[in-house]
Amino acid sequence: MKTAFITGANKGIGLETARQFLQKGYKVLIGSRNKAKGIEAVGKLVSLGFANVEFIQIDVTDSESVEEARIALGEKIDALDVLINNSGINGIEFDGDTPIMHTATNTDINKFKEVFEVNVFGAIRVTQALLDLLKKSKDPRIVNVSSSQGSLTLHSDPDFIHYRHKGAVYQSSKAALNMYTVVLAYELRDLPFKVNAVSPGSTRTDFNRQLGQGSVEDAARRIIKYATIGSDGPTGKFFSEDMNPETGEIPW
Repeated sequence: MKTAFITGANKGIGLETARQFLQKGYKVLIGSRNKAKGIEAVGKLVSLGFANVEFIQIDVTDSESVEEARIALGEKIDALDVLINNSGINGIEFDGDTPIMHTATNTDINKFKEVFEVNVFGAIRVTQALLDLLKKSKDPRIVNVSSSQGSLTLHSDPDFIHYRHKGAVYQSSKAALNMYTVVLAYELRDLPFKVNAVSPGSTRTDFNRQLGQGSVEDAARRIIKYATIGSDGPTGKFFSEDMNPETGEIPW
């Protein structure tokens, strides 16, 4: 039975991704910083008739917590087939239902640090800690959940539909995660790894106060598509099917 570990999987896209993996016959490890919410998420999936799902407590911003999660995973599985780095925050405050966008000129540096700690450093911590388990898989897959907002090419194009929607903190963090994806894929190129960045698209979740447009079902499907690609599939690529419905691939 193949195994998948998903960070930030107690709700939203992460939880739906877990459900869809379970439908495909995977053993799923639910990663959550909050123990109660993680256990509750497992309970929801069990109530749907799934049995091969367990909770792993992990705070991706805490190296000790990540190492403890690695130990816990090693006690439950011999190899890890799929890692989904899904944990993420945008750090945005709201004025009513209107988001207050972060600017490059005025946003406090501590806000950058807060968001990068989860979106970038968290993914790096988890990936490095679990790499040995992934190497024990015949077909290891890593998906870094990104956003088309992190595309330098698209957001440098005045004709891009979202050109005027700029957020210095979140977009910068996803651009950094994208570069980490490129380098990681390159370093693992001689092994059977497939490492890609995937944007699930604008999705209605708590992440954006339900202001997104797409469903968690579609978002999770996009993630799983690239987490289950065959040996002839792409690696070191960036995919956003809402931006490019034909091939899915978008520029960095």
